[in-house]
Amino acid sequence: MKKSNLIEMNNMGIVVENLDNAISFFSEIGLKLEGRTTIEGEWAGRVTGLGNQNVEVAMMVTPDGHSRLEISKFINPTTISDHRKAPVNSLGYLRIMFRVDNIDELVSRLIKNGSELVGEMVQYENSYRLCYIRGTEGLLIGLAEQL
Repeated sequence: MKKSNLIEMNNMGIVVENLDNAISFFSEIGLKLEGRTTIEGEWAGRVTGLGNQNVEVAMMVTPDGHSRLEISKFINPTTISDHRKAPVNSLGYLRIMFRVDNIDELVSRLIKNGSELVGEMVQYENSYRLCYIRGTEGLLIGLAEQL
């Protein structure tokens, strides 16, 4: 039997309370809205293990077209836990890192729109300037500018 091989990472998913605010936030970073729909029914719940579900989903794509972010708002069943304020050393999926240009301008713009800088902007050797921010709904986002 032929061994299966990874082809690509299709997307990363996050769950939010307000889909419109999340779309707006990630658009500000530079992602483009690729599509938005509602997924519902027992078939979808068979994949997630949640039973009959109703979820609003927005798919956003990076400018190069290679990476996607699936943003979901669960209408039914309601969300049952919240790790958005977890510190950086918590177990599990924690943050998304984006490579950006002009990090100072972007961070300044995001802070004006309500994001918070976590820690400080640092330079790693002669390679990157980077920082973490808490964006919409307290989501932890990493930003890195290659030098």
